[in-house]
Amino acid sequence: MSIQRSFARSVVACAVGSLFAVGGALAGEVEVLHWWTSGGEAKSVVELKKILETKGHKWKDFAVAGGGGENAMTVLKSRVVSGKPPTAAQVKGPSIQEWGAEGVLTQMDGVSKAGNWDGLLPAVVSNVMKYQGHYVAVPVNVHRVNWMWANPEVFKKAGAKIPTTWDEFAVAAEKIQKAGFVAVAHGGQPWQDATVFESVALGVGGADWFNKAFVKLDTGALNSPTMEKSFATLRTVQKYIDKDAANRDWNLATAMVINGKAAMQFMGDWAKGEFTAANKAPGKDYICAPAPGTAGAFTFNIDSFIMFEQKDPEAKKAQADLAAAIMEPQFQEVFNLNKGSIPARSGMDMAKFDQCAKDSTSEFQSSSKSGKLVPSWAHGMAMPSAVQGAMFDVVTQFMNSNMSPKDAAAKMAAAVKAKG
Repeated sequence: MSIQRSFARSVVACAVGSLFAVGGALAGEVEVLHWWTSGGEAKSVVELKKILETKGHKWKDFAVAGGGGENAMTVLKSRVVSGKPPTAAQVKGPSIQEWGAEGVLTQMDGVSKAGNWDGLLPAVVSNVMKYQGHYVAVPVNVHRVNWMWANPEVFKKAGAKIPTTWDEFAVAAEKIQKAGFVAVAHGGQPWQDATVFESVALGVGGADWFNKAFVKLDTGALNSPTMEKSFATLRTVQKYIDKDAANRDWNLATAMVINGKAAMQFMGDWAKGEFTAANKAPGKDYICAPAPGTAGAFTFNIDSFIMFEQKDPEAKKAQADLAAAIMEPQFQEVFNLNKGSIPARSGMDMAKFDQCAKDSTSEFQSSSKSGKLVPSWAHGMAMPSAVQGAMFDVVTQFMNSNMSPKDAAAKMAAAVKAKG
């Protein structure tokens, strides 16, 4: 354990004591920390608030905008250390386990059993929501990360076909570039580089190897010929990214595909919201397809809420009702229709969802049974943040230098060993 980690534990341990001294929220009140402050996300929060208020509780909104959740996490840590945590907070991935280890979370066994969460969630998802076998978090949605968004008109003009393998990608990208289009719309930011590399690696190595390398952090898988091939394929993809990609925001890259300037983008299904906002129809104006080589596999990114321990019985009841409301079909439907993601719970009526969401749901269910449902490391679902940061650094160095694939694989393994 690092000195910093020991210190953090000590500080939070002290905070736990003061937490109970301060007391819980007001009776029937839930204070919810989140970073959903724009567009459809904000509308969905209002819907959740309405559901909770129909149960007789009071909603206290605690929205922290910016930073993709980083700002919210900074505020959350400050609140917990000061002994005044919110009732619930939006977190994801390994952070759930880290908060569970601090002993400040409420176990939700009663509401999870009543709602049959084990029966509604794939084991790979429910395991993320649990700490030492007990539910301490509730999932809101499921994003699929390994999507490719394509403009069929650009492909038609270039005489190219939608690729299903990385070899086919190279052929199509060359035709598209020669026809005067940008083959791959991309933003040169570390998380976007990692997002593309993640899909490349899944397509090259398959779900089993992906799990060994990026979830189990197996040194043999990290520094392997498969990892080298993944980096070599990333270099091929990089050839077809335009020279103005540096620091471009992801939504501007999506706009390039929408406007017919670029043929493809490799991005999670939040990109679909941009097409929807532009009044584009899936299957007609744009194609949503698995990234080359990843059909049947699914990299997931899940938004969820953890619940902090409350002393007041009414606050506990409100907290349980909030957790139950999040898993209700009503909220799961409206939130995911707005967000572009799919419901976390199975058995939902998907009639109102578009074909991309229906395809995503089908792949989510089939991959959970086949063992090809894997957490997205690029989006904080698979590993501690320090290890993720080290991997980001390697991918970014590779994308901005002449580093060889062999050296990149070795650096990846070394970076994980140093942070592990």
